[in-house]
Amino acid sequence: MDALQYHLSIRSSLPHFLSSSACNGYEDDGVMIAATSDAIWDDGAACVWDPQMRVMITHAGEIWHGASEDRGPLIAPPAVVGLSISPRKLLLPLRTLTQERYSSTSPVTRFFLSFWAVESIRVMVSSINGAKAVVRCSFKFNHPTAANYNLSFQKAVSHGKPTGSAPDLYFLHKFPIFCSSQGRSPETYQLFVTMPTRETRRVVTASRQDVVTNTELTPITEPAFYAYILQYLLREGDLTQSECSFERALQLVRETKSIHAQVVRAGFPLSGNLGNYILDLYAKYGKLDLALNAFKELKEPERAAWNSILSAYSRHGMPEKVVQVFGLMWSSNTQPNQCTFATALSACTKLLDLNAGKQLQCNIIKMGLEFNSFCEGSLIDMYAKCSSMVEARKVFDTVKYPDVIAWTVIITGYVRVGSSDKALDLFLRMKEQGVKPDQVMFVTALNACVHLGRLKEARDLFAQMPNPNVVAWNALISGHAQNGCEVESVSFFQEMQGKGINPNRSTLGSVLSAIASMAALDQGRQVHSKAIKLGLDSNVFVGSSLINMYSKCGVLDDARKIFCSLEEKNVVLWNSLLGGFAQHGFSNEAMNLFLEMRHTGVLLDEYTYVSVLNACALLGQLEMGEQLHSLVVKGSLEGSLFVGNALVDMYAKSGNVKDARRQFELMPKRDLISWNAMIVGYVHNEEEEEAMIIFKRMRMQEVPPDEVSFASIFSACANTQAITLGKQIHSLSTKSGLESNLFVGSALVDMYAKCGVMALASKAFEQTREKSLVSRNALIAGFVQNNYCEEAVAVFWQIQAEGLKPSEFTFASILPICKGPSGLSMGRQVHGYSVKSGLLCYDMHLGISLIGAYLKSLDKDDAKKLFWELGYESNTVSWTVLISGHAQINCNVEAISIFWDMYNYGVRPDQATFASVLGACASLARLRDGKEVHSLIVTTGFSSDENTGSALIDMYSKCGEMSDSLQVFNRIERKAGNIPWNSVIVGFAKNGFAEDALEIFYEMQKQRVRPDEITFLGVLTACSHAGLVSEGRGFFEFMKRKYAILPRVDHCACIVDLLGRCGLLNEAEEFLYNLPFQSDPIIWASLLSACRIHGDSERGKRVAEKLIELEPQNSSPYVLLSNIYAALRNWEAANKVRKRMQESGVRKSPGCSWIFVGNKTNLFVAGDKFHPKGKDIYEALEELTEAIIDNGYVARVDLLLDDED
Repeated sequence: MDALQYHLSIRSSLPHFLSSSACNGYEDDGVMIAATSDAIWDDGAACVWDPQMRVMITHAGEIWHGASEDRGPLIAPPAVVGLSISPRKLLLPLRTLTQERYSSTSPVTRFFLSFWAVESIRVMVSSINGAKAVVRCSFKFNHPTAANYNLSFQKAVSHGKPTGSAPDLYFLHKFPIFCSSQGRSPETYQLFVTMPTRETRRVVTASRQDVVTNTELTPITEPAFYAYILQYLLREGDLTQSECSFERALQLVRETKSIHAQVVRAGFPLSGNLGNYILDLYAKYGKLDLALNAFKELKEPERAAWNSILSAYSRHGMPEKVVQVFGLMWSSNTQPNQCTFATALSACTKLLDLNAGKQLQCNIIKMGLEFNSFCEGSLIDMYAKCSSMVEARKVFDTVKYPDVIAWTVIITGYVRVGSSDKALDLFLRMKEQGVKPDQVMFVTALNACVHLGRLKEARDLFAQMPNPNVVAWNALISGHAQNGCEVESVSFFQEMQGKGINPNRSTLGSVLSAIASMAALDQGRQVHSKAIKLGLDSNVFVGSSLINMYSKCGVLDDARKIFCSLEEKNVVLWNSLLGGFAQHGFSNEAMNLFLEMRHTGVLLDEYTYVSVLNACALLGQLEMGEQLHSLVVKGSLEGSLFVGNALVDMYAKSGNVKDARRQFELMPKRDLISWNAMIVGYVHNEEEEEAMIIFKRMRMQEVPPDEVSFASIFSACANTQAITLGKQIHSLSTKSGLESNLFVGSALVDMYAKCGVMALASKAFEQTREKSLVSRNALIAGFVQNNYCEEAVAVFWQIQAEGLKPSEFTFASILPICKGPSGLSMGRQVHGYSVKSGLLCYDMHLGISLIGAYLKSLDKDDAKKLFWELGYESNTVSWTVLISGHAQINCNVEAISIFWDMYNYGVRPDQATFASVLGACASLARLRDGKEVHSLIVTTGFSSDENTGSALIDMYSKCGEMSDSLQVFNRIERKAGNIPWNSVIVGFAKNGFAEDALEIFYEMQKQRVRPDEITFLGVLTACSHAGLVSEGRGFFEFMKRKYAILPRVDHCACIVDLLGRCGLLNEAEEFLYNLPFQSDPIIWASLLSACRIHGDSERGKRVAEKLIELEPQNSSPYVLLSNIYAALRNWEAANKVRKRMQESGVRKSPGCSWIFVGNKTNLFVAGDKFHPKGKDIYEALEELTEAIIDNGYVARVDLLLDDED
């Protein structure tokens, strides 16, 4: 044949080639070789006619030669070879496929093949008469995820020397196709297809003479072909990036480096697409150093190159570099596009650099891209995440047709800054405009409802979701848990499981947090079992939640078991267990655990110290906190903002606000949490004026207050009755947009209520956009505090009428009105509702409050019954409530007895327990019991505690043991608060040691301890008993002028008593009539006593009438007035007063006294004829009377009246 025509067709990835029904042949290791010699004409669609080569290729891979397109096959081919690669062998190793020649004229062809997703390779070779041959090659590739690519070239070959260089098609679609020529003879040609390996590349030469020779390949001579290969790699990476394995990424990098090296060796400049593609590949696959080196090689970087390097810095978390490189790009006069600005704006967002973001917006406007959707979305996101919602809203309002992403960004921004109400308004507007929210948008709106406490609306929104995913369920569950609706949170968790949706670690964390708040151990164990079934119990986050749950349920052994079972013990787990020990008073165990953590080699970071410092703050363990402070300094962590905040909080909560302030001032940088910690600390330690000063400084430094700041400062205003300042801060909260915040609104209601302005409290409640359960609870508490019991009960019933479920705080707020016999019925109703709601089973605080309510209603039996039914015998707080409740209703003997029962049960008393039982001992003057309790206090380590020490001082004072009282006072190490000072001053004053009381007051001022109302009550009492008129007047004015303490009724009664004792009755009466508030019976009784002492009958009669008018059923004014007349021997007037008293039905309570003998208290009542030992008592009384008369005692009989009856 003059012309050798040969056509080879190779097809892969086609299922019909796997069968041999269309062709006759055999299969060898996934490669099918078919041969046929039948002449068949097929004009179907499956045939392809190549007019140039006059070859027809059938669908089965058969090849026919023909004279023309319109005629049948003229010549049957001497040989037809069809190859097919099985899909399961797409990545074949290098293998050789050989077809033996069948005639003397057919060449032997050897192929080294390794195919991957190749649809067709067609190679056509023609030999021409003479010394020249033309090699024509055509390649077609079809990747399943890419577009079709076609390459073709031809090469003329002459005898002895090639006419040109053949191209080296290196790394084309994972395999290279090499074509080269070797001019051995006019009829010799080369054709090979191979896959490069780490071995030496081989070239197979086929010719009529069967010559097979290895040859070296000539490199590619055109940069465009390299660019083409790089472009393909980029497209492959983009399309498979989500599923791209780490190995594949490394392979792409290696291929890029290989091509880059060939480009450098060939001397091609990195310009245009060639440089951009290399840079982009390095950047996309994490080789920042190589990308930077490639960028430096670019002589004039184009915009694509700048964008690649910006994206690389952004992906590597280097926003500062992004901003810096953008500035270089801008200065190089390279015009950025929307992708450039989006990357730069994202960097500004991460840096929270609002000024740089605004400058970028100006550049966007200059470039005319302000209406580009890409830039608009990035600008909105930047402003929103920088908390500049005003600017974000301005950009958003310019968008004509915002998509769901733009809506999501702006709404999420409002939620982030606490303006959830505006977020919900936008959400409704979005729905009105026909934009369908997606899952992300629904969850964002759901979170907004949760932040506002609008849980019913959140539930309605959740019901609108077509198929809520686990993220939506998490928002609903965690939202209810965060708003104190733990029961509902657990209920939704159970409903979620019923719908077949498996919880993830976030779900388990939220529901375990809710269960921990309820201390519902049984439900916690069920969730623990679920975590084990899902295989999430070994997850660190779930493990820490389980530790927290078991810790708050008091089951610290189980918490420790969970901790030990986890293989990976990170710092979060250590901190969870530390907090559990600390919160339950196991301070030694917490410290030992911290030491164990250090010894095990766990790397202690700032969060470790924050956790243990918070534990110290909860315990008030100042000494331990100071030691930790030393460790912080040694670890060079004192400059940490988080650690600094924790130190301030620890010192403040431990009562050492002086060191807290010092640490606060030493902090190199402060954030909002720092300011809040200092404000809360001062309020907690009753230094409200300092809290106000810090708040003003914070405002001067332009730190915007948040809900914690406002709530705390409202509390300071409430405690100091600073209604004017409170109104000003109320206006500031309105301007800040936080007046509708749940906590701020509740604090505002509480402030007005404590200031006694219930009208403003009710108005603040009505103006609250969301009348949540929290704000209603605050209103109920306000009404109760101001004795508006009917209004409080009305709000309580309104809560239930509107379908809201009362929380434990609701019941706690309404229970204080359940006192006395009249409040017993309401208390029983509250008890019933708490049982129906299920809260009583989970909330120990509610149960304890109910016990206290029964005691205040004088129902001791039901209180004890509820105590034992709820199983509170192992809880210190419940015992303390039982003891203090009995003491408050003057059942002090039982209170002391209950205390010893508690001790015998092995329950450890705390400071409140000791204070309660010491109060009972003081009321009965049972010095023996008081000393035994004192010994127990010393053994438990509470002797240096301020509150416990103050109770001891009060007990010894009321027992008349002032030396012991002073000794206890001196042993208190830190007397930063005024409670121990007040106790010792009042004790000395009431026991007649006026000079000692005043001396201690002067020392208190030297120590810069701020006195309060109780302090000045003790000082004025001391002046009254000692007759120090000028000093008493001075202290009264000093109290008002220096400390802005408004005089109370008892202060004014002391002044009247002081003036009256000194005979200044005119001045005392004038003082009483000039009081700024309504006169109280206590003050009039003081003046009436003075009238009796000085025999002023006219004034006494006038004062007595006023006192009878104020309290008609009080016997004191009748008795005092009668005694005045009797002292003046005006028996007739005295008898009239007594008769009037009898006619009014007023009876004087008989006097009584008691003594403590052995373990029994003996009570003696005046005129008691029915005492079991009455005869013996009266005989002993006669003997005592005779004895004192014999010693010269003369009884005063001027106040005795004859009984006319």
